[in-house]
Amino acid sequence: MVRIRLRRMGAKKKPFYRVVVADQRNARNGRFIENIGTYDPLSDPPTINIQGDRATQWLLQGAQPSDAVARLLKKIGVLGEDGSVIAPAETPAEIAAEAPAETPEAVAA
Repeated sequence: MVRIRLRRMGAKKKPFYRVVVADQRNARNGRFIENIGTYDPLSDPPTINIQGDRATQWLLQGAQPSDAVARLLKKIGVLGEDGSVIAPAETPAEIAAEAPAETPEAVAA
């Protein structure tokens, strides 16, 4: 099973994490498929840099987030409170293309 989890980096007593997509059978700091972000818990406030579009794509393909990563994804808005994947917002051009065109009668009224 593919998991989205934290990979510990940094020095002793100064943790810094990379958010990676990896097979769950690999070691914590072992081989991974893709690096999708970072997490720095020591900065004030903690810094979360995760590529939301890549995380969403992996979640839709069936990747399971670890408990810690699920909390981070909820903070940045990729996961809902119930753990469901929130689809990325549509671009303004897509919204305009879907909106019905206004007729001259509607504009004159």
